[in-house]
Amino acid sequence: MAEPSARPGGPGHSPSGPVRGPQGNPHRTPPNAYPPPGPQTGNGYAPIGNPVPPPAAPQPAPQGKNVVRSSLLMGAGSLVSRVTGFGRTVVISAAIGAGLLGNSYTTAQYFPQMIYELVLGGVFASIIMPLFVKAHKNDADGGDAFAQRLLTLAALVLGGAALIVTLCAPLISLFMANPAQRDLVTEFSYYMLPALLLYGLFAILSGVLNSREHFGAPMWVPIINNLVVITVGAVFYVVYTRDAVPDANGDIFNSADQVTNGMILLLGAGTTLGVVIQVLCLAPALRRAGFHWRLRFDFKGLPLADIRRLAAWTLLFVVANQIAVMAVIKVANLAVEGQTDDGPFVPGVTVYNNAYLMMMMAHGIVAVSVITALMPRMTRAADDRRWPELADHLSNGIRLASFLLVPIAAAFIALHEPIALMIFQWGAYEPEQAVATGQVLLMAGIVLLPFSISQLQIYAFYAQTDTRTVAVFNFPVIAIRIGGYLLAFAFLPAQWVVVGLFAANGVSYLVSLLLSMGLLRKRIGLLGMRKTMSGLVRTTTAAAVAGAVAYGGWLLWPDLPAEGGMAKLGQFAASIVLGIVLLGVYFAACLVLRVTETASLQATVRAKLRR
Repeated sequence: MAEPSARPGGPGHSPSGPVRGPQGNPHRTPPNAYPPPGPQTGNGYAPIGNPVPPPAAPQPAPQGKNVVRSSLLMGAGSLVSRVTGFGRTVVISAAIGAGLLGNSYTTAQYFPQMIYELVLGGVFASIIMPLFVKAHKNDADGGDAFAQRLLTLAALVLGGAALIVTLCAPLISLFMANPAQRDLVTEFSYYMLPALLLYGLFAILSGVLNSREHFGAPMWVPIINNLVVITVGAVFYVVYTRDAVPDANGDIFNSADQVTNGMILLLGAGTTLGVVIQVLCLAPALRRAGFHWRLRFDFKGLPLADIRRLAAWTLLFVVANQIAVMAVIKVANLAVEGQTDDGPFVPGVTVYNNAYLMMMMAHGIVAVSVITALMPRMTRAADDRRWPELADHLSNGIRLASFLLVPIAAAFIALHEPIALMIFQWGAYEPEQAVATGQVLLMAGIVLLPFSISQLQIYAFYAQTDTRTVAVFNFPVIAIRIGGYLLAFAFLPAQWVVVGLFAANGVSYLVSLLLSMGLLRKRIGLLGMRKTMSGLVRTTTAAAVAGAVAYGGWLLWPDLPAEGGMAKLGQFAASIVLGIVLLGVYFAACLVLRVTETASLQATVRAKLRR
């Protein structure tokens, strides 16, 4: 889930002193590089129709929709979406467990998402969103023609890619599954890989809405997808899990003989049905935004040369990232082969995925909401070469995201065991599997903040439609990540390999953060990192105090008997009560330490209460 150097006297230097901005950036587009407007354009760079007078001096972005308010709106949608998404993970995990069936389903589920990223997903994230913003800003039709052409082209490419990879499902499973899983993974993939087309269309249609600052639907409609899959998991539990007969070791769905074609059909087709409904539910929001998609095959109206140039570097970056994804899945699946009947539980890809989803839930609720609100503003600032404004947007986004993410990370670290037991110990997901998930969650809490900050900084490059830099600096990052995976597999006991995989992720995220920070400073000037680091030290101190209090509470928490569901009640009580205590101590400590964002939050809450 990456440079030019700045030298005194070089192109980035003026006689009067250093100049902020990429005057020496080889990737920036020179003024007047694109042809003058004409009736056939509409490519996002020049207005269609009659030429209009040059714009006046750039004005600051309107403050009516500030980043905090937009982030809170999307954060609410993302919160519900991520919570229901996590609910679907919990229901599916309870229905199929973390053994052979669970690991096979999870491995197959990675396929459409991974190959979508490999084919076009990275291109959408890095260049299509900025191009949509430019088209909406510069084209007289608000970018409609540009979006219609791009959607048509993407549907053709993604449809072809979905057909090819579905036919190649056996070959793909050969690389990612262990021998015991391959047949199951292949059968699941035949149902799930066609979703590649749907994920791609959802990404582009969301880009159309976000470029017009319609953020709600892309955040809210995935909830419907989650509800569909939750229903699938519940039906599976009632039909198959509840009355399943354990094998000689007391496990269910842990051998291929226990898995039927009906199980595979229900899980595989039901999961893809949720994505179909998710895409269809964007239609009302697109109509409200004034966009109507019709097929347009006049692709010459697209800036194809620029898309190819930018996409080439992005695809290199995405290919490298997907190699890392394949590596982590393969290593997690191989670790399970070290499982013995009388030994400790060895977590595999299902446990890794569940902990990763918890980390991504926190990242999505906070950081993705901030990124999505900032991206149009950062793109406009970069398009008009307002580099101080771009740096300010980035700095404010990092401070806001860090302030909200630090207590979540502290909860993952201090309360990893009760949280994992509360969330996952249901149905076929056994207690030792939940405890193992909690151990991985602890490591996820450590790596959460470096991951989110590194992602925010990468999007500052994407706002400049600079994909080359992201690709170049991420090659060593990905090499470090894969090297860490191999070291974890080689030197750690089998039951700790998945924890080691997360640790390797964390090291690579930290390297990415440091590299991107240095390159951005050379590119756009000072990033306000002194103020950011000061705030981060204070919030981390507050979180450490709050986490210590919460962990002490867990150590003192009484054990309840398992009869009558009392143990599960104790897990819920411990997680909720100690989580509230952690948040209360954190915000109180932030007030004592005079964290700036605490005062802003107080002002926002007071303003809402006065209404």
